[in-house]
Amino acid sequence: MKKTRIFLALLVTMAVIIAGCDSNNAAKPSTSKAPEPTKVAQETAVATSSGTASKEAPILASLVSEGKLPALDQRLPTASDVMVENVVDEIGQYGGDLNMAWNGPSDKWGVGMMNEEALFRFNKEGNAVEPNVAKGYEVNADSTVFTIHLREGMKWSDGVPFTADDVLFYWEHMLTKETFGKKIYDAYYSVDPVTGDKALAEVKKVDDHTFTVTHKYPSVQFLERVAIDNKWFFAPAHFHKTILPEFVGDAKTLEITKQWGYEDPKQFLVETGYYFWLHPQIPTLAAWVAKTDPNSDQFIMERNPYYWKTDSEGNQLPYLDRIVENKIQDPSQSLLGTLSGEFNFATMDTTNFTVLKENEKRADYRVIPWTQPTWSSAGIQLNQTTKDPNLNKLFQDIRFREAISIGVNRQEVSDIVTNGLAEPIQASVPEGVIGYQEGWAQHWAEFDTEKANKLLDEIGLTKRDKNNFRMFANGADLTLTVYESDPNKSTFLELLRKYFEDMGLKMNVKMVEGGALFDLKYANEVPIHTEVISVANVAFRPDTLVPLRIITPWFGHYGLYTQSGGKEGVKPEGDVAEILAIWDKIKASKSKDEINQLANEIYKLHMKNQWVIGYAGPTPMLLVASNKLHNVPSGLVWADEYRTVGHAHPSQFFLK
Repeated sequence: MKKTRIFLALLVTMAVIIAGCDSNNAAKPSTSKAPEPTKVAQETAVATSSGTASKEAPILASLVSEGKLPALDQRLPTASDVMVENVVDEIGQYGGDLNMAWNGPSDKWGVGMMNEEALFRFNKEGNAVEPNVAKGYEVNADSTVFTIHLREGMKWSDGVPFTADDVLFYWEHMLTKETFGKKIYDAYYSVDPVTGDKALAEVKKVDDHTFTVTHKYPSVQFLERVAIDNKWFFAPAHFHKTILPEFVGDAKTLEITKQWGYEDPKQFLVETGYYFWLHPQIPTLAAWVAKTDPNSDQFIMERNPYYWKTDSEGNQLPYLDRIVENKIQDPSQSLLGTLSGEFNFATMDTTNFTVLKENEKRADYRVIPWTQPTWSSAGIQLNQTTKDPNLNKLFQDIRFREAISIGVNRQEVSDIVTNGLAEPIQASVPEGVIGYQEGWAQHWAEFDTEKANKLLDEIGLTKRDKNNFRMFANGADLTLTVYESDPNKSTFLELLRKYFEDMGLKMNVKMVEGGALFDLKYANEVPIHTEVISVANVAFRPDTLVPLRIITPWFGHYGLYTQSGGKEGVKPEGDVAEILAIWDKIKASKSKDEINQLANEIYKLHMKNQWVIGYAGPTPMLLVASNKLHNVPSGLVWADEYRTVGHAHPSQFFLK
């Protein structure tokens, strides 16, 4: 506990210091009503009026002088539409590489999120969205019509203009036709508040830099949902017209597929339509453009000459020349490379916190903690639809969940698994995060073996086998099997096994490869898993708390039932059905206040049922940055919704 208090005090102190340092540079949070586009343009023009012309990286200036690249003013958007990125600490300088460890192409998002440019992104506080690729927007009174304005003169990385045609092409020829393997995102459906019927939005072009999204029913959170579900909402039409079967025919697409090294055209279209940032051939709006094969030992991304952002003094971003992702074979290589100075930026969990802090001065880096909206750092989820009828009945018995919660010493779990950095609390929304409930952290958290065994006896688990393990009342074997793909969880699972066995519960661990675990989860073959819940706001992203599709272990095939419209899976009942009913009300809500109230009811049902059991509280995500790397912010929230490290706006990182 002492270590925990010291560490939390350190976090609070750093957050206060950074908040003070950043107060003058922070972007104004967006309000629920969008600013007029003309106002956005005026503010941008003022911000870029520094008395000098926009400036660019020396390497690009050389290309301009050699006649190999157009002048900067021909590459940036119209002056009033250039986006100004506020820097964290100071105006940077050009040059250098961001060197990082990478697991390879299987970790697509590891490089994707930090270089992602969405139509709208979340603000620093994470409570609203702000324009990014979009210049601005307008919303009508009942939140059914969204008019979105793009930046005039903005270009793809190959110099081709980016216009509303790229939005319409994506909508008409990719998203609604599911060419890249994704169904139409929920964000584009509005719900009748009376009948619950869903209606697909209409997307129309107004002019080259304006389009509208019109919903049949109010869609109050449309922009937030797009920022999470479908960040881009656009694609380079001039590229995709050369590969999509609709335009070139099936035979030509197959030929191109094989030229790119793929066998299956469907997989090829997923890779090029969804994971586009990995491929040098595909134009992008991102700060850095892929230049090498992602399967090579080094995946290199170089600055985009047509990037459409500057700092407040008119310097075109990004400051850094390249992102260099170094492929590693083992997670330990990331730590060793960071300690040796091979990597000047890394993101890590608290497993290595002690060694990282001990080597800060020697290795000339700093450890920057970010808050995670994670419910726990060590816990389990019990599949409420597991196939075994005996286990299914047991997992749905709230007394069993309470028993295996209070039958484990959380203080020991925290001390051994997290080096005392995590509080010994229940899986719950952390204080300061949307959805926090008073008392939730203490729910079923007190270590009480006597009560745990009494509850198990009440359920009827009184029979014992020859090894003194509990059996089902019908004499059937009772084995709790945890499926796991992460070897780093072994310490926690061995500790959990000890406490379970003390209660007379036999526990097995099956280690499987990550891809196999994914398939098993979809097949409803995973009764228990260690996946943790991490959600910034259920109203923005319900996936892990509301069974809408197969994604989260605790609700298993309840999600398949919803996803298939009742044709497959297990029909939700009781409080799980209630959660779905509340979610339907959220989708049909006409105000954000009503949405927040309903979302709170979902959190309360999770607190009551504790389908997800945590044995140690959340720990921060650690950003490890060389002391030569600047403008790396502290005090932010590490969340998928905010695009993890992308929330730091890496285009303004610089080396000196």
